[in-house]
Amino acid sequence: MKNILVTGGAGFIGSHTCLLLLEKGYEVHVVDSFVNSSPKSLDKILEIIKLKNSSIDPKLNIYNGDLRDKKFLENLFFDLHKNNKKIDGIIHFAGLKSVSESVKYPLLYWEVNVIGSINLFEIMKKYNCNTFVFSSSATLYVQKENSLLSESSELNPINTYGKTKLTIEIILKDIFEASKTNLKMASLRYFNPIGAHFSGLIGENPVGKPNNIFPLILNTALGIQKQLEIYGNDWPTNDGTAIRDYIHVMDLAEAHIDILENLFQNNRTFINLNVGTGLGTSVLELIKIFEKVNNTKVPYVFSKRRLGDACSVVADNSTLINKFKIVPKFSIEDMCRDGWKWKKKNPIGYKN
Repeated sequence: MKNILVTGGAGFIGSHTCLLLLEKGYEVHVVDSFVNSSPKSLDKILEIIKLKNSSIDPKLNIYNGDLRDKKFLENLFFDLHKNNKKIDGIIHFAGLKSVSESVKYPLLYWEVNVIGSINLFEIMKKYNCNTFVFSSSATLYVQKENSLLSESSELNPINTYGKTKLTIEIILKDIFEASKTNLKMASLRYFNPIGAHFSGLIGENPVGKPNNIFPLILNTALGIQKQLEIYGNDWPTNDGTAIRDYIHVMDLAEAHIDILENLFQNNRTFINLNVGTGLGTSVLELIKIFEKVNNTKVPYVFSKRRLGDACSVVADNSTLINKFKIVPKFSIEDMCRDGWKWKKKNPIGYKN
């Protein structure tokens, strides 16, 4: 049984990934500060597994700590190594992720995202962990109208969040090129994850005011807020609203594991990889699909464009499909249906 360390494992994407890892028989070690997540998501993971297959004995270990605390990391790896639980692979989700917040508080984002990652890389090297999957972002790319973004597209993020992600990618590549060991690394540039596990037991649980579009749609549909604010109706698109590539969180979680397993089976390698559907959906299109699928209404108003936003962000996912045979399975309708099921079951998230 391989031991997998998942940083930020209690978060939205992290929790869904941990669920799949446990179902596949891995022993999972979650490191999370719980600043932007809830430990209850991990309880729900175990509940899902028990409901689905009571014969599985999930090996889930949880460590409350911050990656900026190097001593915490050192002690964790030392204890695991002492107990014959050497970490075979790492999936790194931990970090702050709000585009708008990153513009307001750049120093915080540099400290949490970059310094925390550097600490992790140093300890990883010390304990000879050679397999690493980084959860990066499509915000790295220069945005171009009506053009799909491939892994070779120009990189020049326009917000601090994206800049921290690009910096981490650069550090990873430098580590890889400087090392003579059998390092196997992948940086997954994912697009816009939405939806939830089909059980409705785990989903996106923003702490404080949501920043992403889908939790705001859910809050509006449920009546938690009066109306949805759409940032800009003057983008150069068919309906004037921004276009994004939305991917089901379960497709994204599965892609992380598929790539991790691909790295296990290969020798020294470094991969940058887009994870998206290749399909663009405008904000208004997403709202209309959500309303139709769930037979509900989402009142909205338009406001000015938001600082740091872009017009169109859609993946060229041909490498994902052709080289790695990873094909996203879920539709926008599935994402809207599963996300709404989670919200109705958990109107105030894990505080229930």
